[in-house]
Amino acid sequence: MDLESAQSPQPNIMSTYVYQFTVPLHDIDAAGVMFFTHILRHAHNAYEAFMAEIGFELKSLIEENQHLPLIHTEATFLRPIRHGDKVSVHLQVATIGDTSFTVSYRFHDQNENELAKVETSHVLISPYKGERRALPDDLREALSNYLP
Repeated sequence: MDLESAQSPQPNIMSTYVYQFTVPLHDIDAAGVMFFTHILRHAHNAYEAFMAEIGFELKSLIEENQHLPLIHTEATFLRPIRHGDKVSVHLQVATIGDTSFTVSYRFHDQNENELAKVETSHVLISPYKGERRALPDDLREALSNYLP
């Protein structure tokens, strides 16, 4: 094989979906910071927007009996999040399995300081029996574009 016909492997170009929001007053607790459960709502808002962006709007999936409930979630808070903060959520797909996938979220302020990290794991189930189902190839392919 000559050198011109040899192809070097292409690096995996990391795609990140970015979702932005401004922290509303109703997210703030008596200590003046975001109440801990609200970070999961904002992660879910980013997830819904992401899924629509890649062509898998959750409303349509539900209508097609393809439910993707959460099976695990965790959050780590690194800095206080306050009312009026402009936050960007950097979303990537961490893993893709046969029936499930995990999404990673990094929350940053307007100065690019990392505020929080969240992970959510979703599984595709049959809505009536609750049994796991294999992820469709087109969903797996769309998700794989956001693997690190």
